Amino acid sequence: MADINWEEPFCGEGNNCFRLGTDAEGNGYIAVAGEEDQPLTDSREALRNLILDIKAGKADHLL
Repeated sequence: MADINWEEPFCGEGNNCFRLGTDAEGNGYIAVAGEEDQPLTDSREALRNLILDIKAGKADHLL
């Protein structure tokens, strides 16, 4: 597995904690805190767009 630099966990309501990370090759990662060995990975740009869309409310229908 790539050498991933993880950010501090982001925890929402109900202790749903996620971590964001990046590697030296420009990939971005999202993982459930404590399960960093099984991250979702894509390009940094793709994960950036995902986060921006979520912040813009485009996933509110999933809540």
